Amino acid sequence: MAVKKYKPVTPGMRDMTGYTFEEITKSTPERSLLVTKQNYGGRNAQGRVTVRHRGGGARRFIRIVDFKREKHGIPAKVAAIEYDPNRTARLALLFYVDGEKRYILAPLDLKVGDSITSGPNAEIRPGNCLPISNIPVGTLIHNIELKAGKGAQLVRSAGGAAQLLAKEGDFAQIRMPSGEVRLIHQVCYATIGQVGNLDHSNVKLGKAGRKRHMGIRPTVRGTAMSPRDHPHGGGEGRQPIGLAGPKSPWGKPTLGKKTRRNKKTDQYIVRRRSKTSR
Repeated sequence: MAVKKYKPVTPGMRDMTGYTFEEITKSTPERSLLVTKQNYGGRNAQGRVTVRHRGGGARRFIRIVDFKREKHGIPAKVAAIEYDPNRTARLALLFYVDGEKRYILAPLDLKVGDSITSGPNAEIRPGNCLPISNIPVGTLIHNIELKAGKGAQLVRSAGGAAQLLAKEGDFAQIRMPSGEVRLIHQVCYATIGQVGNLDHSNVKLGKAGRKRHMGIRPTVRGTAMSPRDHPHGGGEGRQPIGLAGPKSPWGKPTLGKKTRRNKKTDQYIVRRRSKTSR
């Protein structure tokens, strides 16, 4: 996929870039795999905002994506590569020989007409899904299960790829895109290859309106607020925050504060993503 640059006919389009969509082969989604999406604007069941800066945006439908890949031994043919507004990766529409249709994340170099399958006896080919125990060491993988049978939870965004480093005992060492090396049980399934749409990180939105189309509302700096609205606010003119470290609107330390609470899974982390892990 390539990135196109827009002609700067307006100030907002001067640095704007976008997708060429040259890999997309089908413009309309499969209706049997669509679910309506309700927009809650970041509010919970009581109507209170629990996630800030959400709301509005273009209307979307949720595509039902097969993250479990439990149709073992049944081959499928790639019918189309489609755009999904809910994620950064592209989707591949599969037609199974038994007549069922499913979406999966489209890996790099997967093309219309390719045949893919899942199961312990699948070939080592992009798009095929196998148990980690059957994947050779050094292979790039994505769409990785964290718990066997639950479905893929790791490495699902555009351009993402993990690498299988070693196997010992019941676990395998996998290097995540962040650099973290983690132990994952070998009975968990993973998909061969790298997630497609590599140029997603090179796209520049160019103007605030494109962010609003995504359902993201503006974010106001704390230093621009009053003292009653934010700990960073107040002062005559532009002032530093006046604190030992930055804080959230509710007075909690942020930007560097370690937020990891699940200490039970520390035993599965071989190497942290950085020296100052969060």
